[in-house]
Amino acid sequence: MISIGFVSAILGDRTLEEVIDIAAKHRFGCVELMCWPLGKAERRYAGVTHVDVDTLKPARVKEIRKLTTSKGVSISGLGYYPNTLDEDTEKREFYVAHIEKVIDAAAMLGVPVVNTFIGRIPSKDLDYNFRLFEKVWPPIIRHAESKGVKVAIENCPMYFTGDEWPAGKNLAYCPAVFRRMFASIPSKNFGLNFDPSHFVWQQMDYLKPLKEFRDRLFHIHIKDAKVERERLDDVGILATPLQYHSPRLPGMGDVDWGRFISTLYEVGYRGPACVEVEDRNYESGPDDVLAALVQSRAYMSQFIP
Repeated sequence: MISIGFVSAILGDRTLEEVIDIAAKHRFGCVELMCWPLGKAERRYAGVTHVDVDTLKPARVKEIRKLTTSKGVSISGLGYYPNTLDEDTEKREFYVAHIEKVIDAAAMLGVPVVNTFIGRIPSKDLDYNFRLFEKVWPPIIRHAESKGVKVAIENCPMYFTGDEWPAGKNLAYCPAVFRRMFASIPSKNFGLNFDPSHFVWQQMDYLKPLKEFRDRLFHIHIKDAKVERERLDDVGILATPLQYHSPRLPGMGDVDWGRFISTLYEVGYRGPACVEVEDRNYESGPDDVLAALVQSRAYMSQFIP
């Protein structure tokens, strides 16, 4: 069966223990836990640390495993989403080193997947970024292979604000790029953390990739997106995307979740599917955030019991 969970980033003010308690209370089977390095967040929903991989020791591993087992909640993946192709080589080296620490932590905890981005220099063209990708990423995947951990890349273009103009900060945003990535690194430990909402606002089919890349689906994000047609007609597709669309809770946007989950079952996917709350209508306080998780669980229970 597909296991429904949530991404812990929205509960950045809660402890790990509180996050797991919330998951258990509201019938979530799993949680994707954020593993950002301690310090100031670089952007919204970043900078959350529910597992500190810099200080993780066997005693803490034992505590975490005991906690999740006692509550009946598994860890679907560890999440860390930097720009590993950053133009600043010092930042790039730091991000890569931290991803490898997250991979090590996943192996220690018995977590099968690490979720992240490829990264991109937004001002450079696709070929330039692929040359950088082919330098930076093979060692990361070899490290994951050595630890028995899979790496799942989210398909978010990371193009929302002016500083990400014109091409975004994540190379892995469409099927044409997926094919090129997997041809370059054919490892069975290299795959996708697929989120249909990013294909909605790009005006793309979000079901076909599930079939073509069925063997690369390691993790799923459940997030909806609402394209505001009047706003799109006004600003056009060359505008930054948040000018014409909004991230929404599942069932409140344009994703057909019945068809999406049905297609996942059709292609044989039986892994985690985690609600990612980025709906600004549910961010006025802790009660709203909790309501967003409960509402999302209730809606998705039509398709994932």
